[in-house]
Amino acid sequence: IIHLFERECSIQRRHQKVVEEAPSAVLSEELRAKMGEAAVKVAKACDYLGAGTVEFLLDENHNFYFLEMNTRLQVEHPVTELITGVDLVELQIKVARGEQLPITQEELKIKGHALELRVYAEDPLNDFLPSVGKLERYRLPKGEGIRVDNGIEEGMDVPIYYDPMLAKLVTYGNTREEAIELMKEAIDNYEVEGIETTLPFGKYVCE
Repeated sequence: IIHLFERECSIQRRHQKVVEEAPSAVLSEELRAKMGEAAVKVAKACDYLGAGTVEFLLDENHNFYFLEMNTRLQVEHPVTELITGVDLVELQIKVARGEQLPITQEELKIKGHALELRVYAEDPLNDFLPSVGKLERYRLPKGEGIRVDNGIEEGMDVPIYYDPMLAKLVTYGNTREEAIELMKEAIDNYEVEGIETTLPFGKYVCE
């Protein structure tokens, strides 16, 4: 059992994440190691097999408390992939096939910084209420350090019946500042017309 460090998911609406980043800006190396060890112990305690995320709450004195474990790959897994260089989907499949993990804890290192913005079809200025309609224009940002996990295209209708997530916009840089600047640039180059999205909220957060 290995852990792949932490993701900071404090920026939420209605108790659901909107912005996620890795690594966290508030953890020390010591706290990171303690949290990682606690997560591994949770998995061992229930003979857990596969990808999972252990969630903790951190108080102002940097004490952390177990919240829950999500026994699956999570929406924000790309930020972990970017800072570790590990393909979590591939690993999950290998483990499910009964293969051994090809990496050890000692081999894992944090490299750079990643941010993810969940692009929801919601109006941030109207209490994040769902926004529906036809995507008159939908163009994705491109460039080095920009990743978009996207499920829709221009001309499609965004209906009321499903989860409002359109895509995940992820940026990667050597430092947190670089990742943030790149995210602001990517948001500016993300063209959406026909519905409201959380893109402006993402920019507000980054600023």
